[in-house]
Amino acid sequence: MQNIIKVTILLLVFLFLDFNIFSQDYSRIDKVVIDAGHGGKDPGTLGAHSREKDVALAIALKLGKLISDNLPDVKVIYTRKTDVFIELYKRAQIANDAKADLFISIHCNSIDTHKAHGTETWVMGTYRNKKNLEVAKKENSAILLEADYDKNYDNFDPNSPESYISFSLLQSAYHEQSMFLAKNVQDQFKNRVHRFDRGVKEAGFLVLVYTAMPSILIETGFLSNYDEEKFLTSEMGQDYIASAIYRAFKTYKNSIEGNNVEESVNANTSGANIKEDITKSDKESSVTSINSNSKDEAYFGVQFSSLRKKVDVKTAFKGVSDVWYYKSNGVYKYVSGKFSSFNKAAKQLKVIKKRQYKDAFVVAFVNGKRVSRAEAEKYLKK
Repeated sequence: MQNIIKVTILLLVFLFLDFNIFSQDYSRIDKVVIDAGHGGKDPGTLGAHSREKDVALAIALKLGKLISDNLPDVKVIYTRKTDVFIELYKRAQIANDAKADLFISIHCNSIDTHKAHGTETWVMGTYRNKKNLEVAKKENSAILLEADYDKNYDNFDPNSPESYISFSLLQSAYHEQSMFLAKNVQDQFKNRVHRFDRGVKEAGFLVLVYTAMPSILIETGFLSNYDEEKFLTSEMGQDYIASAIYRAFKTYKNSIEGNNVEESVNANTSGANIKEDITKSDKESSVTSINSNSKDEAYFGVQFSSLRKKVDVKTAFKGVSDVWYYKSNGVYKYVSGKFSSFNKAAKQLKVIKKRQYKDAFVVAFVNGKRVSRAEAEKYLKK
């Protein structure tokens, strides 16, 4: 129990000591960190003819180039661009020091059978079952290769289930945005690259725990599967995987910035079918508003919370003004304010973030429908 308390304190200090970590404006996505898993003396998982560290690096570099070539307003930062060993905490530190808007870690899978196949994307969370814990233990075991891992992680034991209990005490401020990006990645893998969809999952990955921003870890396929190893080590396969992640990133960026509404996203999360479409279905769903007139209008608001149940906004969100909600696929999405311009909503966004709703973002509506920023502004000009 003493070790659990120590680890929890260490994580809390790491995440919250420097208030400047949260000073970046998450209504704009202009800085992304791409992390190629493993490297150097840590080969990662091994295929019959390949090493995870090499495949992950190749995909990471291709992804970064796609973003740089097509989205010049986005700065790409790599945790590594060559075959070198980078400690897990340093990977997160690179992202935090850069005040990045997003962290994407790329990996490959392996298991003691040639039949397992498919892609899966992970977000920070407590392990829901033994399989999820085993995956986290496998990835976190990389710290055992670090010279002072006991000191750097305060005696955290990656092979002890007890060590992961402390993660349940931490509620990620970026969980919703991480889930949205993860679902987009899996959707692209499934529908564009025709990979088997193993879903979006949650577990206590150290590299995600330490990052103070929306973060995901992508398992691009199984090197233990002959066909997938052949695909992942081919130039074409790496291009397809990188382009799928790029498209998912672009959809995420456009949604957060309100540039346009992209295609729907469906994912299997922790064994439960969640069909929460933050883009298309929101656009098609009616807004249920508290203390609001139903006349035709266009406006902007700050979405700051999503819950699967309806709550009393006066008691649940004390200190947040003018709260109302709209419902999409069974999820209540709570919004602050109705503003006549995006800039006015952006000012409220800064206020909301200071109240610890770090993953809040601006949303737009026309005639009770969720739309893109561009559509709302076009309507207002009319």
